Amino acid sequence: MRGDDQQLQTGMFSYVALEDRNPADHPLRGVRKLVDVVLAGMSKDFDGLYAQGGRPSIAPERLLRALLLQVFYSVRSERLLMEQLNYNLLFRWFVGLEIDDAVWNHAVFSKNRERLLNQDLAQKFFAQVKEQAAGLMSDEHFTVDGTLIEAWAGQKSFRRKDDGGSGSGGDFHGELRSNQTHASSTDPEARLYKKSSGQEAKLSYLGHTLVENRNGLIAAAMTTQADGRAERDAALLMLYELTRKRSGRITTGADKAYDTRDFVSTVRELGVTPHVARRQHGAIDERTSRHPGYAISLSKRWLVEKPFGWLKQIGPLKKVKLRGLAKVDWLFVFSCAAFNLIRIPKLRAQSA
Repeated sequence: MRGDDQQLQTGMFSYVALEDRNPADHPLRGVRKLVDVVLAGMSKDFDGLYAQGGRPSIAPERLLRALLLQVFYSVRSERLLMEQLNYNLLFRWFVGLEIDDAVWNHAVFSKNRERLLNQDLAQKFFAQVKEQAAGLMSDEHFTVDGTLIEAWAGQKSFRRKDDGGSGSGGDFHGELRSNQTHASSTDPEARLYKKSSGQEAKLSYLGHTLVENRNGLIAAAMTTQADGRAERDAALLMLYELTRKRSGRITTGADKAYDTRDFVSTVRELGVTPHVARRQHGAIDERTSRHPGYAISLSKRWLVEKPFGWLKQIGPLKKVKLRGLAKVDWLFVFSCAAFNLIRIPKLRAQSA
């Protein structure tokens, strides 16, 4: 028989726990367990950010869980995130809110978030997440690459540093503009840059990742200003941090842009074998390319592109909505940690 559609909705009480409202096999359940372990390990770091007295703030654990949801579900603003938290029971459960708890004002949430926009805190969060991936990551074979991150600044904000002549905004067509003579009035740390010829130069930053070659998890991440040497310099910094506490040699794959004599020689001094794609008159020769491991490393290079695709299509890095290198670096490293958090439960289930 036909069901009744009377929309009285007179019920005032629910006797179903919020925990039971969400499917037992929902992917966020595994992520929530990981996040709780990570945040528990950072409790002392959070203590140092807050005064001993005064009015209680939004708990930093809840702030970070909410920010993770913003990355996972491509929520484009804090206002929309608060709207979702108001009626989305899955979001409430993940953040740690009870079904009757009031949701924060979006401006209050953003103000409290500012305290956590800290590069050191992001790296500690990333390191804690990385510890949860023990046994899933290769400790010998890696791939490095960089990606362009479009800054939250328009072309018309790129004006002459002396703010004179025709370069003060408006019509800039036909004018020679460079990072030496011009700067963005909106985001002065952004740089006009393009990764290859034929592309449009945009105000950008560069995000860099070091990915292990077993499962494609991110082993290191950082952001720099955009210039022609930034990718190689960032790769050297990440490899140095990775190798300074190790005794054995590791390998790192990379594309042709890294096949320069200074990069290859410095990498070898660090105890790293450079499996870099060869280019004409480059630094990689038959002494390296003749080994079977070289071909294997090149075949794994696609693993470094997978996080970049996720970070830009799902995550918030196609065009960042924060300004300044420090905040963009925080967002990039935090989003890389979110990528690992999504992957680790799936990989654990596959290896079980």
